[in-house]
Amino acid sequence: MDARLQVYDDKMKKAFEYLEADYATIRAGRANPHVLDKLRVDYYGTPTPIQQVGNVTVPEARIIQIAPWEKSLLKAIEKAILTSDIGINPSNDGSVIRLVFPELTEERRKELVKDVKKKGEDGKVAIRNIRRDGNDSFKKLAKTEVSEDEIKQLEEQLQKLTDKYIKDIDALIESKSKEIMTV
Repeated sequence: MDARLQVYDDKMKKAFEYLEADYATIRAGRANPHVLDKLRVDYYGTPTPIQQVGNVTVPEARIIQIAPWEKSLLKAIEKAILTSDIGINPSNDGSVIRLVFPELTEERRKELVKDVKKKGEDGKVAIRNIRRDGNDSFKKLAKTEVSEDEIKQLEEQLQKLTDKYIKDIDALIESKSKEIMTV
């Protein structure tokens, strides 16, 4: 691949990976430890990911269990979960915290699918913006050292890259929507 295209391929790949990571935090009725990825606990004055201050397990399909390595962290972990947008109240038995995920209603599933589609559209917009930036930079090259045929070729290759990532995002939206709608 042309070095001038590689830059845009890398940017598109990062945009796609960001969307994938974002989708991993959307809960689909089953307990998924990734919903905790964005949460931070105050650990001796430092915001620290929950996975680094305790053992996160999924003992049953709809339960996440967090066993902190230090009992003093129970309250801090509980507070982080309560102030987050997860929407689940933690239960604390003095040694572990349990998050019980309720079964999603049909209405809530449809809302989540709308959210998934909106995030997918945002991802496509990001990909298209990267394509636009690439085409702009190729046009600037035309003023200096590159022939118009080469510019056309670069633009065509960039369009193929864009189409590939848009198709990948569509597949990602489809699979996440199906996962959410599965009862």
